[in-house]
Amino acid sequence: MPKIARRTLLRNAGLLGAGLAMTSLFPAWARSNSSGLVRDLPTLSGTDIKLRIGHTAWSIDGRQGHAVTINGAVPGPLIRLQEGQTARIAVTNDLDEDTSIHWHGLIVPFQMDGVPGVSFPGIKPGETFVYEFPVVQSGTYWYHSHSGLQEQEGHYGPIVIEPRDADPVAYDREYVVVLSDFAFMHPHEIFRKLKQQAGVFNFQKETVAGLLAGRDQPLKDRVEWAKMRMDPTDISDVTGSVYTFLINGHGPDDNWTALFNPGERVRLRFVNAAAMTIFNVRIPGLTMTVVQSDGQNVKPVDVEEFQISVAETFDVVIQPTEDKAFTLVAEAVDRSGMGRATLAPRPGMVAAVPPLRERPVATMRDMGMDMSGMDHGPADDTSGGMQMDMSGMDMSMRNPDNAPQVTMGPGVQTISPMPMDRTGEPGQGLEDVGHKVLVYTDLEALTPNPDSRTPSRSLELHLTGNMERFMWSFDGEKYSEITKPIPFRLNERVRVTLVNDSMMSHPMHIHGHFFELLVGPKGRHPRKHTVNVAPGGKVTFDLTADAPGDWAFHCHMLYHMHAGMFRLVSVRPLAGEGA
Repeated sequence: MPKIARRTLLRNAGLLGAGLAMTSLFPAWARSNSSGLVRDLPTLSGTDIKLRIGHTAWSIDGRQGHAVTINGAVPGPLIRLQEGQTARIAVTNDLDEDTSIHWHGLIVPFQMDGVPGVSFPGIKPGETFVYEFPVVQSGTYWYHSHSGLQEQEGHYGPIVIEPRDADPVAYDREYVVVLSDFAFMHPHEIFRKLKQQAGVFNFQKETVAGLLAGRDQPLKDRVEWAKMRMDPTDISDVTGSVYTFLINGHGPDDNWTALFNPGERVRLRFVNAAAMTIFNVRIPGLTMTVVQSDGQNVKPVDVEEFQISVAETFDVVIQPTEDKAFTLVAEAVDRSGMGRATLAPRPGMVAAVPPLRERPVATMRDMGMDMSGMDHGPADDTSGGMQMDMSGMDMSMRNPDNAPQVTMGPGVQTISPMPMDRTGEPGQGLEDVGHKVLVYTDLEALTPNPDSRTPSRSLELHLTGNMERFMWSFDGEKYSEITKPIPFRLNERVRVTLVNDSMMSHPMHIHGHFFELLVGPKGRHPRKHTVNVAPGGKVTFDLTADAPGDWAFHCHMLYHMHAGMFRLVSVRPLAGEGA
């Protein structure tokens, strides 16, 4: 397959007449540099790769800030590997604090997994650590820090692994598209503010005018939310009031641009390297064919939009046939901002940037209370529907028999009484967009699952939290309070169900393993390393514990993990069995 040609910086290459006329269509935040920035990510390959982690002054859309960079850049270099090779990656720490790199989605020996305090001690200032591991897979992955909150500061980069055999995906050129969120505020200050005040970064709260105009929830529902001390507009913990949303390290003003020749099949490898932002991705005017999820090939699915949660990857193929530019939109799930880039036949071409869509509002379904078909009206409602007075519900201790393992306390605000499998839903705010949106149930593995055994046991884990206090945990216990890991026997097959007892999404990631998400045809369930568990929802997957060692299992919302939604999984052979 032809590979991408290395390009140089082509800033201000000249606006075409049509593009110039379009600048009046841009939102104000997308006007300052519509000429576009055409530049590939710096790329490293081979058997010996060197990375340096350091502090760098960094500019986003003309504003100066600070970043933790890899080889002086955000994102770090694209690392290209070949399935079957041995990778040796020397990481030097130029920071004044410990650092690390975790190879997200890569199957490596646990000593090379890069989680300080779990698989290795971390990399001290001034030291170099050499990661060495066999490359046993192919696909799109990424790497990032697992130390402190460095990931928020820019410490991440993409990985592409070429398959040993023929690639089932046909394409003429490709681009890696790294989505992320950048804050000029220090991440520890962000975390401090989240602990001090619920919804501190939410500038899209409901208003009386919105309620009266019918743009927000009915007043009677809003009253119920107030009784529970919850805010239905609290979709994202950290929003566009703090974040600039980046594509390949560039803000909307920079307008990063990827070139194509009309008629070419272009592969876009999307990586969500954000700390806290779920993105809704679309290219108005183009259909995207999803061909890979989390580095694993899937049966092609044509969509107009997909939601990519934190730490997921999706590969899509597009085939623009017209000699025109297209806008790539990565809209934050709460619609407080967007990342923006351009796909065009020539530098300098631009396309209209769509306005931000109306922000979503959480429903009772997002609290694990499926009210479909129910009438929540007042007691004297004569409409004939089922009436339900929620005022007497104890939202702090709902249905304890359904979750006997949850430790109740100040860190558990709610227990979902009716959690639902929401893998067939497109995500918050995408229910009525009027076009095809990818859902998990669309995904089908291209090849049969490697392990078809029936699980020998089941495990249910609850994702718990208190949004007012910004406390996050598994089963009501944050990581600092847990003394024992979740035990697995080597090579056992376990059916795991994750129940989200909170109103926030949780992209859950397990290290060292893939699991089969229980959607699609039996034997061809999509294999993933990260899955988003929707608010009030539940997700079930089958896991083969085939990697001995201690592994991290956590929410990939960085501040949720930092606040305690983190566990260890211990995989051990039975006594007398070899590892």
